[in-house]
Amino acid sequence: MLLLVGLGNPGNKHADNRHNIGFMAVDEIIRRHGFATPRRRFQGLTSEGRLAAQKVMVLKPQTFMNESGRSVGEAARFFKIAPDHIVVFHDEMDLAPGKLRVKEGGGLAGHNGLKSLAAHMGRDFRRVRLGVGHPGHKDKVLRYVLQDFAKADDSWLDPLLAAIAEAAPILTSGDDAAFASKVALILKPPVHRPRPLPAMPNGDKNQSSD
Repeated sequence: MLLLVGLGNPGNKHADNRHNIGFMAVDEIIRRHGFATPRRRFQGLTSEGRLAAQKVMVLKPQTFMNESGRSVGEAARFFKIAPDHIVVFHDEMDLAPGKLRVKEGGGLAGHNGLKSLAAHMGRDFRRVRLGVGHPGHKDKVLRYVLQDFAKADDSWLDPLLAAIAEAAPILTSGDDAAFASKVALILKPPVHRPRPLPAMPNGDKNQSSD
């Protein structure tokens, strides 16, 4: 089983916060791929379905961000899911808005949700880092992530969430680089330029259409 985790804070008050982009990403996967109606389990909301014929569970911890590890750790232990089969979607201030990067293990970049996960199950889970930008000063960080996305952000946020959902089946293969490349390709498809017409032979350049 693959466990997809969206990080965020529960409740309507936080639904559109920058900190909740992880929830938004997995919600779009649930919608796009017809997963089951979410139900309460493991101190969170879970929804089951299939991606690329593999069984997948989506989990949105309802413990608030700072205690996300309690929920994810409980689900992982119950199903005996190894860290490399856990993919966590979360906000990333060190990336520009709309940028996506994928990594496995490593540092926690001061993210309290990731710190909680690491405390409960180690650091070796997979992470989809979703750029929300930085307010410019550390004293502004908390207020910034708990603010709603601006209306202008819809121009990059909606396409990003749609691309994540479309590319999500690739995550079942474990090829995170391929997933990231697919998202990038969906967001910026290659431009096909028409080939130039062949040059006219020298002997024909003075021909008339008369």
